[in-house]
Amino acid sequence: MFSTITAAPAKQSVSETIAVLSGRLSSATLLEDRRAAILGLRSFSKQYPASVASGALRSLIGSLSKDGEDVDTVKVVMETLLMLFNPNKDSPEASEEIALWLADEFTQRQENITLLLDFLETNDFYSRLYSLQLLSAILSARTGRTEECILTAPMGIPRLVAILDDRREAVRDEAITLITELTPASIDIQKLVAFEKGFERVFGIITDEGGLVEGARVVEDCLILLANLLRLNSSNQSMFREMGFIAGLGRLLKSAYQVPEDGQEIAQWAEAQRNRNIYALLAVIRLFLVSGAVGTPQNQLAFLNDRVLENTLQLAFAHNFELPIKSEALITCADMIRGNARLQETFAGLKVPSPLDSPTVGQGPQANGVPIIFVIDGLLDLILAVNAPQAFDMRMAACTCLKAYFFNHKEIRQHFLSRAIAGHKAKADELTNVLTTLLYPLPEALVADPYRFWFASVLMLHLVHESPATKALAMGVTEGDEANGEEVVTSIQTIAAHLLSSVAKSEDPRIIIGYLMLLLCWLFEDLDAVNDFLGEFTNLQGLIQAAVENPNGDVIVQGLSAMLAGVIYEFSTKDSPVPRATVREMIMTRMGRDRYVDKLSRLRSYPLMRDHEVLAQRLDSGLEEKLPDVFLDDTFVNFFKDNYSRILRAIDREPGLEISVVTNGVQKGISRELVDSLRAQVEEKERALQDIDVVKASLTSQLGQEQADHRRTKDTSAAELARANAVAESLRTQLSVKERALHEAEGKIASLTRQLGQEQAELQRAKTEISRLRSVNDGLQRNQEQELAAVRVEHRSKKDELRKQVDSVRRAAELDAERARRRSEAEKADLKATISRLEVDLMKANKARSTIEAKVSELEAKIKASAESLGDVEKRLKASEDGAREVNTQLEKKEEERKAAQDELDDLLIVFSDLEEKVTKYKDRLKSLGEAVSDGEDDEDGDDNEEDEEEE
Repeated sequence: MFSTITAAPAKQSVSETIAVLSGRLSSATLLEDRRAAILGLRSFSKQYPASVASGALRSLIGSLSKDGEDVDTVKVVMETLLMLFNPNKDSPEASEEIALWLADEFTQRQENITLLLDFLETNDFYSRLYSLQLLSAILSARTGRTEECILTAPMGIPRLVAILDDRREAVRDEAITLITELTPASIDIQKLVAFEKGFERVFGIITDEGGLVEGARVVEDCLILLANLLRLNSSNQSMFREMGFIAGLGRLLKSAYQVPEDGQEIAQWAEAQRNRNIYALLAVIRLFLVSGAVGTPQNQLAFLNDRVLENTLQLAFAHNFELPIKSEALITCADMIRGNARLQETFAGLKVPSPLDSPTVGQGPQANGVPIIFVIDGLLDLILAVNAPQAFDMRMAACTCLKAYFFNHKEIRQHFLSRAIAGHKAKADELTNVLTTLLYPLPEALVADPYRFWFASVLMLHLVHESPATKALAMGVTEGDEANGEEVVTSIQTIAAHLLSSVAKSEDPRIIIGYLMLLLCWLFEDLDAVNDFLGEFTNLQGLIQAAVENPNGDVIVQGLSAMLAGVIYEFSTKDSPVPRATVREMIMTRMGRDRYVDKLSRLRSYPLMRDHEVLAQRLDSGLEEKLPDVFLDDTFVNFFKDNYSRILRAIDREPGLEISVVTNGVQKGISRELVDSLRAQVEEKERALQDIDVVKASLTSQLGQEQADHRRTKDTSAAELARANAVAESLRTQLSVKERALHEAEGKIASLTRQLGQEQAELQRAKTEISRLRSVNDGLQRNQEQELAAVRVEHRSKKDELRKQVDSVRRAAELDAERARRRSEAEKADLKATISRLEVDLMKANKARSTIEAKVSELEAKIKASAESLGDVEKRLKASEDGAREVNTQLEKKEEERKAAQDELDDLLIVFSDLEEKVTKYKDRLKSLGEAVSDGEDDEDGDDNEEDEEEE
């Protein structure tokens, strides 16, 4: 027995505890009990999320609705739900499916999402913060459905955007995160956020946080949100532009590159965040500059007018920024001017700090102690004069900027090339002159900086690509004076010589590829350039040798060399320095068709060519001392892929079939066999013309006869035409009358249409007012019904209580009357004993009477209170006639019941008076029999009679 008493109680398992707590939460009626159950569930949420969610998820969500006014309970419930979304990683029940399950429970019912949005209107810190975090967790699990629920919820998006004005940073930052997650893909949500002053609020936060320089992570988040609102959304971009926020972007950029007045250096962590902020801002700017978009030209002009282009350039050439920031700024500038003639022409007139000079104190135009130069010179300095390996991305961005400057603008290309030719001939700026770099490469520079010649080749490629005018201009550059007996060497022959020399010396493949890309774009569809190249017979031999016997075996070099040989054959002629048939024979003999096709096919499938669009054309951050794997230009890759099939099949075309090319309106190149066949066709046509003359004579006589017949037919037709004109005139008169009537009818229709529109507007307003009144009336009816139901319940309870009391009084009175009747029938011998009992009964009746009177007064007070409450209800329900009539009916019923109760009380008083008369008679009989009756007994008899009457 003692062992049973001392034994420890059985431990309750986790699942049993969770089940008990879940049941308590769902069944508890007191707020404290529900809160205690929620606290218990919260302690298990991190480690046992599946058990808690399966047993209590709906109860937890229901508690948010039921106990929403209690801040502490709401806080605990939301903490529990957040723990369910983010359980411990080592939990045995942790699974990604739990988050999906929870999100489904919220999103399958619209009111659950609306409930969370309702908590955003409270001022409680935790209610707002946890609601935003819950919405973020639900959105991450079920993105599409959550977006739909928030979008359709009443004032869903406006309430979220309004949280951006919250001065508490945690709440505001969570709202920024949630809106950012909501806006990447939904155009409707993007428009709604922008319509709710989203742009203005975002710029306000950025300004409050200190802009790009002093702003923390929240500034970057704001810029990411701004990017989501603007990405591929032309209406939001138009709103942003028209509301003047483009100027705000310019001010932010200007504040970023300006040197602080106190000269204080920025902390390393602050500088890293500043760079991230600037990256984000430049990404936002580039969203306005999508190539081919409808609003891009307007956005480009806005960036020019609001000085965004100028400030971006200043940022790119500022000396106090890291190279990645400056590279991104230059790429942004390229997007701003590409394809816009006005901006391209304005761009050349802008001035920037020199990238090659350090801050000094001197004379001349300066910015922060740095000399000022034109932006084109600055870009050339970056591309051709900077040779640091880590500056490759900067050079690539500057090259992209210059390519955008040349894009689709013939005059700018010709002007730039003319300036380069003039500088080359004057031997000025040899370091940054494109032509000088290509035609006079320095041996030491070939080894130290191979990308200098690659960039020069790419720039020259963009100058001559698909531009016969610049090709002719570049071909005019020669070396040597023929008058003095010197050999004249053209620019194409010079570049070809450098190409073959680089192949022979096995120099860096980037130099060779640069020359090959330039020559391919230059010689393509240019017969004069091809003839110029073939002017030196060894050029073709060396080119074929580079394609076949390249010692390095580079796939790109071999493929481009084979393609250049194919281009030369495709556009050579019978009159070329090396005849077309000879070119084909050399290719077929030295290389062969199969090898030619193999070289081009391998180049086409080579990863750097095949995947060029998806490969990053930049320096690998982990290998700053190694040259990047950038070999091909974007424009050239497109050129290669577009013309690959044509050049591949060129080798199969017979030498007698020359290609006809139209250059500057002049057709060049034609097949000799085609000319002979055309002459034979002309002779045959002449013989056919002689036969036609014979036929013409016979036809002339027939023509005379036909003309006479025609004159007769003409006269007849004239008479018929006159009659037809008369009929037409009468029809015109009738038509004019009908047109006037039609105009009058149209006027009447227009006036009736306007009247109809006004009546429809009035009808719409009436419908709106009816809907509003109907909703108000429905609300009043619901309130009346609720109050009337409460009155009915209270009246029913009081009526039942009163009926019970009256029944008890009636039964008591009937019993007392029965006892009095039995006592009056007793014999005279027992009369004294009966009087004694009557005295006792009278005492009890007196006590009961006082009790009854107290109860009656209490009932009258209750009836009075009920009447007063009914009067208050009557006042509140005066607005509704039906309700008032029902209340009056209830009051009348109450009054009738009160009167009935009063009548019953009157009957009881009559009974009591009868009992008193009987007692008086008994006393008189006793006195007549000689019995003594004291005055006290009289009083007691009277009291007893009163008590009997009250009991009755």
